Amino acid sequence: MEDYLQGCRVALQESRPIHVVLGNEACDLDSMVSALALAFYLAKTTEAEEVFVPVLNIKRSELPLRGDNVFFLQKTHIPESLLIFRDEIDLHALQQAGQLTLILVDHHVLPKSDAALEEAVAEVLDHRPIDQKHCPPCHVSVELVGSCATLVAERILQGAPEILDRQTAALLHGAIILDCVNMDPKIGKATLKDNQYVENLEALFPNLPKRNDIFDSLQKAKFDVSGLTTEQMLRKDQKTISRQGTKVAISAIYMDLEVCGVLERSHSPSLKLTPAPSIHPNLQTYLQGNTQVSRKKLLPLLQEALSAYFDSTNIPSGQPETEGLSREQVDKELDRAGNSLIPGLSQDEEEPPLPPTPMNSLVDECPLDQGLPKFSAEVIFEKCSQISLSESTTASRSKK
Repeated sequence: MEDYLQGCRVALQESRPIHVVLGNEACDLDSMVSALALAFYLAKTTEAEEVFVPVLNIKRSELPLRGDNVFFLQKTHIPESLLIFRDEIDLHALQQAGQLTLILVDHHVLPKSDAALEEAVAEVLDHRPIDQKHCPPCHVSVELVGSCATLVAERILQGAPEILDRQTAALLHGAIILDCVNMDPKIGKATLKDNQYVENLEALFPNLPKRNDIFDSLQKAKFDVSGLTTEQMLRKDQKTISRQGTKVAISAIYMDLEVCGVLERSHSPSLKLTPAPSIHPNLQTYLQGNTQVSRKKLLPLLQEALSAYFDSTNIPSGQPETEGLSREQVDKELDRAGNSLIPGLSQDEEEPPLPPTPMNSLVDECPLDQGLPKFSAEVIFEKCSQISLSESTTASRSKK
């Protein structure tokens, strides 16, 4: 598979007709594996010197959002650098030049943005109910099985079983098991054909991972958000609907947000927090009564809380500075930080309180008498995301 994928990258540099095997826009594990394995099969079984290239139907920057895909590529020793993503190939330009043939796998309806590509679709291989209104006029093979990878495995084992190596078999095996929920009969997603081809792959390659092991590993990787930025977490499982030019996005975050409770219960230092109204149910805001607690005193408290959270969930925390310290040690570090300021500056001078706003001689009252400007939850969240991205970029540069 590696040699084949390397050849695909070379072929893209040449000006010649290309057969693109295109997965769906979700680019879940089943779609990715189906595109890779089907293109591999077609390339190995076509007599003419035609080029078959698998294309993942997302931008390269979006791959980290698919944790199970990233994990499985590493598990099967397929370098991400060899993969071809949608933003790395201009399908519309190829279509206009008359050099594109499309094979759709794990979907059969192109989005409106790709409507011009419908004429290039030569074949469809899918496992979901067909949409007769939008299905392209070409050879369509649809069978309602649990995983599209099952249909790809069937085509390979019936058409050219000799080309199947362990690496490709492992890809198909894992994709079917994950999509069919570990072949659990109580769930009922796996069909007789799904079970048949998992057993066939296991018979051909007895050293494939155990079903429970691969399912548990993929399931864990699928919902792992460690290492993702705020923006990436929001986009990871985002669903979007659009009506009359208005888009609404819904995201799911697969982790508990417990830092608020740590702040409320804190006595060293005591923040004297009073909950403030919030228009967003998942955004908690506070008025801080103890204004002597600066950010430098607050950060170690949050760092300790995050360390405890990551330790309890066995998620790598990136070696936080307060890791392994007791509360007493953290307090000593806070006191030490407070006493180690630049000579000649007091702690108050390091982060002085805001001065009172002078009265404007042209108005009858202070502009801030009616309170601070109102910030929406969306603005605050976006600012936090930008800060997080900026700090992560700075940290990565400093490591280099």
